[in-house]
Amino acid sequence: MTTTMTTIAINAPRTGGMTSEQRLVVFASSLGTVFEWYDFYIYGTLGVFLAKYFFSNVPPSVGFIFALLAFAAGFAVRPFGALIFGRLGDLIGRKYTFLITMTLMGFGTFFIGVLPGYAIWGIAAPIVLIALRLVQGLALGGEYGGAAIYVAEHAPANKRGYYTSWIQTTATLGLFMALLVILGLRAYIGEEPFGEWGWRVPFLLSAILLAVSLWIRLKLNESPLFRRMVDEGKQSRRPLSEAFGEWRHCKIAIAALLGATAGEAVIWYGGQFYALFFLTQTLKVPGVTAQIMVAIALVIGTPCFILFGALSDRIGRKPIMLAGFALGAVTYFAIFQGITHFANPKLEAALAAAPVTVAADPSECSFQFKATGTEKYTTGCDNIKAALVNLSVNYTNVAAAPGTKASVQIGGQNTHCRDRNRIPQPRIDVARGRHDGENGGRQKTAEPAIADVIGQRDTAVADPCWGKRPGSRAIELSSDN
Repeated sequence: MTTTMTTIAINAPRTGGMTSEQRLVVFASSLGTVFEWYDFYIYGTLGVFLAKYFFSNVPPSVGFIFALLAFAAGFAVRPFGALIFGRLGDLIGRKYTFLITMTLMGFGTFFIGVLPGYAIWGIAAPIVLIALRLVQGLALGGEYGGAAIYVAEHAPANKRGYYTSWIQTTATLGLFMALLVILGLRAYIGEEPFGEWGWRVPFLLSAILLAVSLWIRLKLNESPLFRRMVDEGKQSRRPLSEAFGEWRHCKIAIAALLGATAGEAVIWYGGQFYALFFLTQTLKVPGVTAQIMVAIALVIGTPCFILFGALSDRIGRKPIMLAGFALGAVTYFAIFQGITHFANPKLEAALAAAPVTVAADPSECSFQFKATGTEKYTTGCDNIKAALVNLSVNYTNVAAAPGTKASVQIGGQNTHCRDRNRIPQPRIDVARGRHDGENGGRQKTAEPAIADVIGQRDTAVADPCWGKRPGSRAIELSSDN
């Protein structure tokens, strides 16, 4: 934002096609930014493995949440990266600022690939991991906006939407590149080696991408508008105070952040990145299958960036953005319902045929989150809810009278959680959607089976009150992702 305000005043309109040098600017800027997005998104794509190695002191579901929080930390500092490197770009130029942001991103990603896990370094491992994510976020905050400005300063005035739209494709192409590398590596070395050490390779590859990116960027010249701005002494002396200290400028920044950028983030990350998590973590689609599905969707959708960028040069930016927001608001709920229906129809059918309700004394129900890994669930309510969460089964929680035994109702059939010392303990055969009554009689509650819903390979008996029972196998979720 600050860099844009210091250049727009001297950016005299010009028309016509772009020269070969200007096309090189678009190509090099876009390619370098693709590599940076690859570095940024390789973390999120491999979040399951990062949770396993860096947050192994907590339950897997909690570890995955922590891994996502570390991923989110990179987003939290992106605005600060934009401020820092935007100001630096005004001082030393766009080209050299690019070199700094790319170097930071490359080193941050590479060191994640060699970072020891929790088993070796203890609590220092996740702390260093988060610090590296912060470095990545700062670098990307400066890179992405700087690349868009750099291209805009080279583009004809009547084609800025078209040429800067190539920069908008970089985030999608970076995710696509990350998926291709992961899929290719998993196919080449196999799932077991990939899970043990192969997941580090995509991070280590960033060293090669960094070298290529630096070589390409070193061939670029400084923006002609920036050179002219420096020659004429028209650089802003107080870019931050001018951008945010004066209300006439600050209100534009707030409107752009909350009225445009926030909505774009919801649309993009919900439609492309969260969809991958939804497929693998909620619907239990095998990781490779989910990654292929998302990669195909990216190939289909990416040309639309160019199409609508060019269209914005004709009808304006605002109508395009508003139409996209409206389309997302109207269709997203239906789209995710459709994903559920086609990706795991048995989950949809089972939840409809056998809705799950947990009835318990509210005093026995705590928040389902083990932050340190040392907390223990000791009540029937907590154990029921923990088992259902691990199975990705939706449930409704109903408050019961004080002192009431916790119970779970599946398809109209109830089972109660009683004192742990009382035998026999009722259980739900989650693997086949059945439950045992107190008399040991077995009654069917729902078809299709819950195990089919979540993609379990084996028939596994789960005790929703106490967890794994002696002589029974624990619930085994699909671990293909």
